[in-house]
Amino acid sequence: MPDQMQDPGTLGRTDPVTLREVVLDREALAARLADCPDLERVWILSLLGQSEEAIHAGQALVEGPGDRLQPLLVLARAHQRRYSWHEAARLQEEALQLAGTRTREAMVRYQIGTRLFDEARYREAAAEFEWARDLYRTSRKPGQMVHTCQYALDRARELLARP
Repeated sequence: MPDQMQDPGTLGRTDPVTLREVVLDREALAARLADCPDLERVWILSLLGQSEEAIHAGQALVEGPGDRLQPLLVLARAHQRRYSWHEAARLQEEALQLAGTRTREAMVRYQIGTRLFDEARYREAAAEFEWARDLYRTSRKPGQMVHTCQYALDRARELLARP
């Protein structure tokens, strides 16, 4: 699912201090559940604090047919939001094995970085954000994620520098 909230003006935003997704309009986000794709449903349920339902739905997607990368990442994020670090890390490592392209690896490494940041493991988070930034930078369409990774890298380094 998105590394940034989809509609920052109405639904939510990424908090610049914690790098976590913050819901601003719970009702609008909940309303999207009625007709959103399954992958987005897991993400929204997780953001709304419906962790058990999000994890159950995410596990079904991981076990289903097709590309498993996005389902693994959205399920890992649901575990991360519950502070289930070990399970989130296991799923992210599995996703990393499936990445196959620079852009997909960058997406996984950024998410690993956010988990490490949440765990207050800032040095390791900075390394992942830097790796993700460099992968995005050398991809065909670097886009906004280069800046997002750079901001996260700077934030992790800022916290590392504190006494």
